[in-house]
Amino acid sequence: MNEQSKISAGQSLTVEDVRAARERIRGAVIETVTSYSRTLSEITGANIYLKFENHQFTASFKERGALNALLLMSEERRSKGVIAASAGNHAQGLSYHATRLGIPATIVMPVTTPAIKVKQTESVGGKVVLFGEKFDDAHAHARQLEQEQGLVFVHPFDDPDVAAGQGTIGLEMLEAFPDLDVLVVPIGGGGLMSGIATAARALKPGIELIGVEAELYPSMHGAVKGVSAECAGDTLAEGIAVKEPGVLTRKWIAELVDDILLVSEPDLERAVSLLLQIEKTVVEGAGAAGFAAVLANPDRFAGKNVGLVLCGGNIDTRLLANVLIRDLARSGQLSRLRITLQDRPGALFKVMRTFDAHRVNIIEIYHQRIFTNLPAKGLITDIECEARDKPQLDALIEELHDEGYAVHRVEMD
Repeated sequence: MNEQSKISAGQSLTVEDVRAARERIRGAVIETVTSYSRTLSEITGANIYLKFENHQFTASFKERGALNALLLMSEERRSKGVIAASAGNHAQGLSYHATRLGIPATIVMPVTTPAIKVKQTESVGGKVVLFGEKFDDAHAHARQLEQEQGLVFVHPFDDPDVAAGQGTIGLEMLEAFPDLDVLVVPIGGGGLMSGIATAARALKPGIELIGVEAELYPSMHGAVKGVSAECAGDTLAEGIAVKEPGVLTRKWIAELVDDILLVSEPDLERAVSLLLQIEKTVVEGAGAAGFAAVLANPDRFAGKNVGLVLCGGNIDTRLLANVLIRDLARSGQLSRLRITLQDRPGALFKVMRTFDAHRVNIIEIYHQRIFTNLPAKGLITDIECEARDKPQLDALIEELHDEGYAVHRVEMD
């Protein structure tokens, strides 16, 4: 038959479409590992199973849907070249597989896209055009270029062919662990959740399906629940920062998904940090959203077999370093203490002895004599320090207070 997709023609999505996609893309994408995490299970009180889609060649699940869509195109359509709008991961997946198949690929990305995603998209063969602040701006420009240049638009999520490719993740997870009680899946435009939900409902009708969005971008949550959803702000999960979810995906998600949870920025940061510390795996904010939801709602998932999709690992290294440092500060391992001293010989030395007695390591010391409202002989000293944990730091602060020092923590913004 003609390679033109029957799926797209009917705008439907079935488990048969997902199974066909799996055979179509087999061998060209990695069938990533799903594994049980003993430590994360102990932390959350649930049985946590992780699907490592951040181990794909382009570090994202997006390869699956992009390749499925490309393979379903006729030779005539392929020869025109493809174009897409993407915050990064769809861009890389489409560019990589289009280039591998000899298809020119143009990608329109928001100007706010992390540099690592721009570089990686270009490195796998995509021609990058930066336009607009958010995905929606880039999307509108891509549709304009589609018309002007006669290109074939490949939507990152609102396309049955793309969603069918993403759904292959659900098949793999339930084949590996049929006893999963719930799947927790990040939602941006909804293609990943739509595909996985379609596959999971067919394989295990009673399974619980939970979507996750960032609190700053609750677009699918608002669309499905019929409530107003303001989407704005800088989120760590920029990969799911979509103001307007798909028309098709919102229909599929409304029919198949049990609930959509919203996660805060601190929850996302903690999830990214824990996955690196414990699983030794780098996950971007969007990829950690499912785990963030479990961390934020322990009672809801307690005792259940929970499948999580670590859907992407493309995070800027500087941003990752910042996330890790901030998490150490929140946990009390890193802190800045502001201490008021008298400006006299030996004053700072006495404070240092107290730090030494509590085995709290000093990283940096800052003196402030001039720009302060203290008396002329007053002195403010900020000490950045590293403790084993919060109780050790609390004990140090208590003793400093007992010795007569005015001490307070300089809180992180």
